[in-house]
Amino acid sequence: MKNHRSIPPLGACFDENDVVFRVWAPDHDRAEAVLYDADAVTERVRLPMEAEPGGFFRARVGAPGTEASVLYKFGVGGAGPFPDPYSRSQPFGVHGPSEARRSSFTWTDQGFGGVSLDDLVIQEIHVGTATAEGTFEALIPRLSELRSLGITALELMPLASFPGRWNWGYDGVCLYAPQVSYGGPLGLMRLVDAAHAHGLAVIIDAVYNHLGPDGNYLRAYTRRYFTDRHQTPWGEGLDVDGRESGPVREFLARSAEMWIRDYHADGLRLDATHEIRDDGDPHILREIAERARRAGGGKRIVVIAEDERNDERLVRPVDEGGLGLDAVWADDFHHQMRRAFAGDEDGYFQDFSGSAADIARTLNEGWFYHGQTSSRTGKPRGTSARSIAPTRLVHCIQNHDQIGNRALGDRLGESVSPAAFRAMSALLLLSPYVPLLFMGQEWNARTRFQYFTDHHVELGRLVTEGRRKEFSAFASFQGAEIPDPQAESTFLASKLSYEERDMPEHAGVRELHRELLQLRAGHPALRARERGTFEARAVGEGALVLTRRGGGKEISVWVNVRGRLEAKLPKGLSYQLILATEEGRFGGAGGETARAGLAEGEVRLDGPAALVVESRAPA
Repeated sequence: MKNHRSIPPLGACFDENDVVFRVWAPDHDRAEAVLYDADAVTERVRLPMEAEPGGFFRARVGAPGTEASVLYKFGVGGAGPFPDPYSRSQPFGVHGPSEARRSSFTWTDQGFGGVSLDDLVIQEIHVGTATAEGTFEALIPRLSELRSLGITALELMPLASFPGRWNWGYDGVCLYAPQVSYGGPLGLMRLVDAAHAHGLAVIIDAVYNHLGPDGNYLRAYTRRYFTDRHQTPWGEGLDVDGRESGPVREFLARSAEMWIRDYHADGLRLDATHEIRDDGDPHILREIAERARRAGGGKRIVVIAEDERNDERLVRPVDEGGLGLDAVWADDFHHQMRRAFAGDEDGYFQDFSGSAADIARTLNEGWFYHGQTSSRTGKPRGTSARSIAPTRLVHCIQNHDQIGNRALGDRLGESVSPAAFRAMSALLLLSPYVPLLFMGQEWNARTRFQYFTDHHVELGRLVTEGRRKEFSAFASFQGAEIPDPQAESTFLASKLSYEERDMPEHAGVRELHRELLQLRAGHPALRARERGTFEARAVGEGALVLTRRGGGKEISVWVNVRGRLEAKLPKGLSYQLILATEEGRFGGAGGETARAGLAEGEVRLDGPAALVVESRAPA
C-alpha cells in the first residue's frame, strides 16, 4: 500500500492567488479541469491537466483574493465532465459543478476541549427534520435547551452531500461536502461553533462502507476505488486493502480528518463498520481513528462504531491487538427492552426473550450475545464485553434505525404506555453505559420518523417498491399502508413538532429526563461507572433491580415490567426515595403505592414503573 504521505492533496486547494486542482484517474490518459460561470451551466474554460506519477493529474488556475469561489468539474479520458470526488462544496447538488471557496469564518471555540467518555450523553439528530427550516443554523436556538436538559453531545446524522432535497444521509456521495440544503459548509461551521459555546460536543455520522447509487461518480474516474474481493449489501466493497489501495484509504481517512480539522467536530460515529472489509494491516478503522485524533490537535476526540457483531476488538487498545476505537453501539439492550415492553418478535427480535433475567444479564455484560448461537441465524455471535468499560458501550431505547426502519416510522411511544416509556427511560439514563436519545425522545415525541428519499423517478420507483416488499413478510405490518419514501409528505411528516413538548402529557416526560440526567451527572453512586460498581438482577419474572455504588453511596433502580412487584428491602438500612417515575410531576398516576411501600421497608410497584432509592447504613 502506498504511504499516505506520498499521495498529494486531491480536489481543489487554494494556494495564495491560485487554485490547484488535482484528481486521481489512473485508468485514463488525459484529464481536464472545466470551469463554470456563476450560473453553474455555462462553461468558462477547459484547462488541460498535467499528468503526474501514480495516475494523478494536476492543473493550476489564478483565483485572486477577490474571487472567493470557483465552480468546476473534471473531464477524464474524453468523458464527462464530472463533479470532484474530493469536492468541499456542492452548491447546485451532487450532479452540479463542485465549488472551491475560500473560508472566511472566524472560530470562537478555542476554549472547548471536547467531552470525555464518562460525561457523554448523546442526542442523535437528523438536521433536515429537527426543525421546520431543516438547516444547521435553525438548530442553534435549540442548543441551550438541550444543554440544560443534560445532553452533552449532538450526533448529527450523515451530512455528506446526497441526491435530492431530503434523505437520511446514508445515500451520501460527496464525502467532503456538507449538504447544501442543510446550509453547506458555512452553516455547519456556525452550528459547531455555537454548540461549543453552549458546552456541547458535535459528533458527525460518517458513512465509509459505501456510497449511494445516485451521484456516485467514482467509477467514472477509476474502477480501482472498488473491489469484487469484498461484497457488501450495497455491492462491491471499497478497496482499502488491495495492492493499489493507498488513494482509496486516503479518500476515507482524509474525509475523517476534514470533519475534525476544518469543522471542529469532536468525534465521528462510523456507520455499519461490520461492512468495512479490510484484510490488511493496519485496519482502515484503526487508521481513521488515529488520524481523526491527530486532526483534533490535542482536543478530546471520540470515534464510535456502529457494529452488529458485538466484537470487543473494536475498542480494545491497539497495543493489545485491537482497533483502538473509543466506543461501539451495543444494540442488544434496545432489543431486550423492546421485546419486554413492546412485545416485538419479528426479525432479530426473535433472538431476545425480554425477560427480566435477560435484561439484567445484558446490563451486567454490556451486551447479551457474547458467543452464544443465534437461533435466527444458527451461528455464534459476539465476544465477551467484560473487559470493556461501560463508558465504551452506547445504549439506547430508540435511534433512527429502530424508528425509521419500522414500516411506519412509529416511535416507541406508540407501542408502549406512557408509564412503560418513563420506566424504560429511567433504566437507560441511570445505567453506567453511554445513553443515546433520538431527537424528541426527551418529551416522548409522537411525530414519526419515516424513511424518505428524493431520488430521480426510476430509482425512486425501485426504492418505493423495495420498501413495500421488505415489510410484506412482517406479520405485524401486514395490511399496513407503507409510506412512500419518495413522497414529500413522508418527509414533512417526520419533522419534529416542538408544540408537543409543553403539552401536559409531554412536559412531565421532559422533566423526568432532566431530573434523571441531573442525577446521572451529579450523584456519586451514578458517577462511578467502572466494572464492579454496579450489578443488575431479576426480581421475580417481571422486574429487575440495578444497584449502583460509588463515593460511599448506593442507589438502586427498581424497574417493573408488568404485573405487580412486592419486594422486601434488606433490614438494617435506611431508605430515601430519590425519584418515582409515576410521580404526578412526570405525568404519572401519583406514585403513592411506591412511597407507602418504601415507608414499610418494601418496594411496591403496580404495572410498568421505576423507583430510584438511596440506601444508607444507620449513623
